[in-house]
Amino acid sequence: MEIVERIGSTSDLCRERAAAGAADGFAVLAHEQTAGRGSRGRGWVSVAGNLHLSLLLREAAPMAEAGGYALLAGLALIEALDAVRPSAATLTLKWPNDVLCDGGKLGGVLIETAADAAGHLAWLVLGFGANLRVAPDVADRPAVALGAPSAPEKVAAAVLERVAHWRARRRREGWPVVQAAWSARAHPLGTPLVVAAAGERVSGDFAGLAADGNLLLATSGGTRRFSTGEVLLGTTPPSEAGHAARR
Repeated sequence: MEIVERIGSTSDLCRERAAAGAADGFAVLAHEQTAGRGSRGRGWVSVAGNLHLSLLLREAAPMAEAGGYALLAGLALIEALDAVRPSAATLTLKWPNDVLCDGGKLGGVLIETAADAAGHLAWLVLGFGANLRVAPDVADRPAVALGAPSAPEKVAAAVLERVAHWRARRRREGWPVVQAAWSARAHPLGTPLVVAAAGERVSGDFAGLAADGNLLLATSGGTRRFSTGEVLLGTTPPSEAGHAARR
């Protein structure tokens, strides 16, 4: 793992290294970022003491399996955070890879991919962010922090270990084992959700995961399937609408 004091974006560096031929497993951790990114084009405030980590994966897999890696990455992040969370804190997953702390947004993963000439995955960059010590002051998107004294280096090492663990199990046992472990840490079936995707907001109840990791939502008009979208809990407290600093 390469460690830098200050950088624009760890994921940008991973993308550059991927284009230059870096091997599977290249990872970079930054103490601070000046141009961190979140999902759907959002910018992110990166505060010293928090986790800003990106990891390059090279997988000979169909592009459709990228959604599975979104679940795998979220699972790895929550398991790494388990080791440093306060004993009274409860961590859960929200589809596909947001980590909530007592219902408030604590961290998440931004996944970027590239295809090869045959349309398969050439590489994935997993960008992990978590508010270990400080919740960034973002007026319209309040966030929560774990308040953990652990160094980002320790948490980053744990994330990388858990990614390696779940990649190995996925190769041996397939995606169902990842989905089952993810589901065990997620909001339960029947949880009210609101999904914002493709210019619409759809309300319904969580109906589990499709075989490819897509979200299933039971609505009044039948079960809907989502491969992307912004998901909010149906009874979203103000803090859950916030976002953790990312890459």
